[in-house]
Amino acid sequence: MPSLFGLLKKTYKMAKPHERKLVINNAVYLSALQFVTYLLPIIVVPYLFRVIGPEKFGLLAFAGAFTQYFAILTDYGFSVSATKEISLCGNNQKKIETVFSSVMAVKLILTVLSMIIITLFVSLIPKFQNDWLVYLLNFGVVLGGTLFPNWFFQGREKMKYITALNIISGVMVTAFILSFVKKPADYIFVPFINSLGALLTGGLGQYIAFNRFKLKVRLPKYRDIVEQFGASWNVFISIAAINAYTATRVFILGLFTNNVLTGFYSMAENIANAVQSFPLGSFSQAVFPRLSKIFHTDRIKALRLMEHIQQIAVLISAICLPIIIIFAGPLIKLVCGMPYPETVLALRLLLIAVFFVTANAFRVQFLLVCGKTDIYSKIHVIMALLGLPLILILIGTFSYVGAAIATIILEAGVFTVTYFVVKRLEIARQ
Repeated sequence: MPSLFGLLKKTYKMAKPHERKLVINNAVYLSALQFVTYLLPIIVVPYLFRVIGPEKFGLLAFAGAFTQYFAILTDYGFSVSATKEISLCGNNQKKIETVFSSVMAVKLILTVLSMIIITLFVSLIPKFQNDWLVYLLNFGVVLGGTLFPNWFFQGREKMKYITALNIISGVMVTAFILSFVKKPADYIFVPFINSLGALLTGGLGQYIAFNRFKLKVRLPKYRDIVEQFGASWNVFISIAAINAYTATRVFILGLFTNNVLTGFYSMAENIANAVQSFPLGSFSQAVFPRLSKIFHTDRIKALRLMEHIQQIAVLISAICLPIIIIFAGPLIKLVCGMPYPETVLALRLLLIAVFFVTANAFRVQFLLVCGKTDIYSKIHVIMALLGLPLILILIGTFSYVGAAIATIILEAGVFTVTYFVVKRLEIARQ
C-alpha cells in the first residue's frame, strides 16, 4: 500500500483547484463542528455519568436509542437522497424550492405519524409507562431534527451554517445541563434540555434557509410528495437496516439486562462513535456532494478519487486505533471517574468494529454516488436480517460483551460484501 504522504499528494493533484478549496473549506467547517460537538460530550457525558449514576444514565441511553428509531423515520433517507438532489439542482431556484417544500412535507407527515406511535407505546406498554415523561420529552429531538434542513445546506455545500447552528445549540445544552443537573433526581431535565437545543437549531435552520437563500414557500404538489417518498425509499430502508444492528444494540441490551449494564456499554459506544466519526464523518459529508458532481462528468475520476481517499482513511485508522485500544483503561478512568472493567472491555472490542467501518466508509458511500441505491439497500437489509438474530443470541448469551462481538461480526460482513461489490463495479467501468 502506498505511503500516507504519497496518497495525500496524489489525491490532492487529482482534484481541480476550486474542488479542493470547496471540499477542504467544508471539511474544516464540519470538522470544527465535530470537534466541538464531541468536545462538549467529553464534558457532559462523564459529568452525567457521575452525577445521575450508571442506572439513570442507562435509562437515558435506552430512551435515546428508542427515540433514534423515530429520528430515522422522519429523516427518511433525505440526508443522502435530498442532499444529492439539491446538489444537482444548480442555480435553478424554482427546482430547489420544489425539492425543499416536498421534502419538508414528507418529513412533517412522518413526524405526526411518529408522535402517534410513541404515544401508543408510552400508554400501553408497562416498561415505557414507568418513565413516560422521559420518552415524551425526548421527542423534541425528533421534531428539531425534522425542522433542521442540514440536507439542504449540505447539498448547497454551505456547511458553515450547519457548523454555526450546532455549535450554538451544543454550547447552550452543555451550559444548561451543568447548571440544572446537580443530583440523580435531576436526570429528567436532560431530555428536556436536549429537545430545547434541537428545536432551537431546527427553527434557526429554517430561518436561514428562507432568508439567506431567498426560498419562497411553495405548496407541494401531491405528485412531488409521492416522488420524494419513492426517491428516498431505498436509502431509507438502508439507513433503517443499518440502525437495526447499530442503535438496536443499546435498545435490546436495555430490554434484556438492566439500566446499569446498559449504562456501562452505552458509555463505551459513545466513545467508539466519537473515534469513528471524528474527523471521518465531517470529511465524508464534505466529499459526498462534490463527488456526486464529479461522477456526472467523469466517472473514472470519481472512482479513483474515492479509492485514494479510502486508502488514506485506512492508513490513519491503522495508526490511531491501536493506540486508543492500548490506553482504553486510563481513558475510561479519565472519562468516567473510575476504570469500569465492563466499559473498558466493550470499548476495546468496539474499536475493532470501528476499523471495519473506517475501511469501508467511502467505498459504501460510492454506491450512493453512482446511483446504486438498490445495491446499497440490499447489502444493509441482508445484514440487518442476519444481524438482529445474531444480536439477540449474543446479548442473551454474553450480555454487553455479546453486543460488542455482534458489532465486529456485522461490520466485518458489511466491509467484505461492499468491497467485492465495488470491485465488480470498477471492473465493469473499465
